[in-house]
Order: sequence, then structure tokens, then C-alpha cells
Amino acid sequence: MAERVLSWQELNRAVLARQLLLERAPLTPVQAVERLGGLQTQYAPSAYVGLWSRLAGFRRPDLTDALTDRRIVQGWVMRSTIHMVSAADHPLLTEAVREQRRRLWLRTPAGAEGIDMAAAVAAVRSHLARGPLRQAEIVARLDADGFPRSTFQGVQLWLDLVRVPPAGTWDSPRAHVYGLAEDWLRRRAPVDLATAEELLVSRYLRGFGPASPGDVARYAGWSVSEARAVLGRMRLRTARDPDGTALVDLPGAPRPDGATPAPVRFLSTFDAVLLLGHAKRARVLPTEHRDKVFSTKIPQSVPTFLVDGRVAGTWRLIDGRVVPTPFPPLPSTVRRAVAEEAERLTAFHD
Repeated sequence: MAERVLSWQELNRAVLARQLLLERAPLTPVQAVERLGGLQTQYAPSAYVGLWSRLAGFRRPDLTDALTDRRIVQGWVMRSTIHMVSAADHPLLTEAVREQRRRLWLRTPAGAEGIDMAAAVAAVRSHLARGPLRQAEIVARLDADGFPRSTFQGVQLWLDLVRVPPAGTWDSPRAHVYGLAEDWLRRRAPVDLATAEELLVSRYLRGFGPASPGDVARYAGWSVSEARAVLGRMRLRTARDPDGTALVDLPGAPRPDGATPAPVRFLSTFDAVLLLGHAKRARVLPTEHRDKVFSTKIPQSVPTFLVDGRVAGTWRLIDGRVVPTPFPPLPSTVRRAVAEEAERLTAFHD
């Protein structure tokens, strides 16, 4: 039987459905971060806005409590980028990308300095033995130990650390307090690498699929050959996009009709639905608007809103109110829907 060819519109709706952007879902924050493939959180409040747009009845304390209660943790995971993931997923996801992240670090100028990482890990473990510390304090202690100040970034690839709340929450956005993951999660059991890799692929496809092996590789920080090797062990279904690119997917994962309505949704900075290969394939961020959202001149992306499943403008919080700025002129009915959602997001900020 010939492989099904999915239209661009079907691929758009598939990603939106899996990202819970077609309908707010009755899930807990823990269930949501597992469903979504983690939340990318260079700016901690973006996770709160992201969950508000995706979950029915979500309140800010729901996520703060999950972080404080250690059900969700925040740390370097895929691509050495800060993510919020479930406590159950964290050990597996970090194991799945550990070697690739180390190789990348060793190719950087800092990693090529010949730092004794085993000694640096032992030093940081000793410094954190009595509990979490601020990043500045850890760096200062490493400096006193005779290590370059850049060592701390590399240490996180040899020693699993987590951001410890209340740092990295809505009320304290700066995620600058670190603790040992094994202590914070109270877990020291070894993790099977193959199981970890397959979990990562499953999380990605469930949150962003259908996807090509290259999409999986970019998400994980693997090579394409590494991604193909893991995919080859799994039972997956296949399809193609209109360009003929081969796609893989989880059996039974949602693929809505391309005509499925997509409501107005507001996203915060660095929302992962706008990043990597799935964003291009799903046409979520039109090419002509990309430089309005991601720019080398600003430290983080610009908050956006979606109309009919695609970025149609940006928004800012001005004097306590969410103020949207559309790119193209919007029809009056759409302007009204955007304004109503902006009012709801304003209330969420209060």
C-alpha cells in the first residue's frame, strides 16, 4: 500500500493538536509536560503562559506547586537548553542526550581547554553536598579551586543538576539556584540507555509529530544516523509530506482533518511549537514574519499569537494589560477574538 501523503494543512493541524492548541485539555501540569515533549523555558514565566493556553482551568500556582513538590523539574535537557520536564522523565531524557551534549561541549573553545571534568564534577558535588547554591557561588568556588570560570557550564553535562525553586518560577523568574538532581529527585538508580532514547523519541512524536529523522535529530541534539538507529528499533507508522519527505509517527497519534478550526492562542517567548523542523513543516511561523519573532538583536524571542494555526502578530504586557500587535490587518471577527483572548490573558497575569 502506498504511503499516505499528508497536506501542509494536515501537518499544521497535527502539530497543533499534539501541542494542545486546538482545544484546552483537562490535564495536570505533569501530564502536560510529558504530552508536550517538555516545555522550553529560557524564561520561566513562558511555561506558565504556555500551559494557560493549553490546559483547561490552569492557574499559576498549579505549576509552581508542581515545581516545589518536585513533580516537575527544570534543567538542561535536549540541546543543552533549559526545559521543564516531569520528575519521572528527567533521568531518562538527560541520559538519552548525555554523550551528544558532551561531544558538543568538547568542540567549543571552553571545552577544548583540557579541563579535568572528573575533578570539576567532584568539586561541584562536594560544594552542593549540603544543599543548593546560587550559580554565582558555585562559579566562585570553582574559581577558588583553580578551574576556569567557564567550567560550570560543562560540569552540567557530566553531573545532572536541576534549578531549585522558588528560583525559576513566575514570581522569581531567574533560574539561578542549582541542586544535585539525584538529591532533589531522591533517585540514584541507573537508567537503561535504549529505554531512555526510545522515550525521548516517543515524547517528541507525541508532542510534535509526524516528523522526519532529521527533525528527531535536531530536537534531541543527535546526528541523523543516531536518530535513525533509535527509530529502527521502534514500531512506527510512516507517511510523507507534499515534498516527498519520509515521516514517522506513533501509531494512533492524532491527525485531525486539515479543515479543523484552530482558535486564537497566545504564546510566550521561545515556545517550542515555533522552533526546529516541525515548525517549518507545519507552517506555524510564516517565513515572512520570522525575523519579527526571532532576531539576533534581542536576547529572547517575541511573544506571539496564532490565528488559524499560524503566527499572526506579537503581544506585549503594557501597564498590566496584554496588547496584541497584528502583522497583517485582521478581519473584524478575528480582531474581536484576538482582543477577547488578550483580555483573558490579562486576567491570568493579575
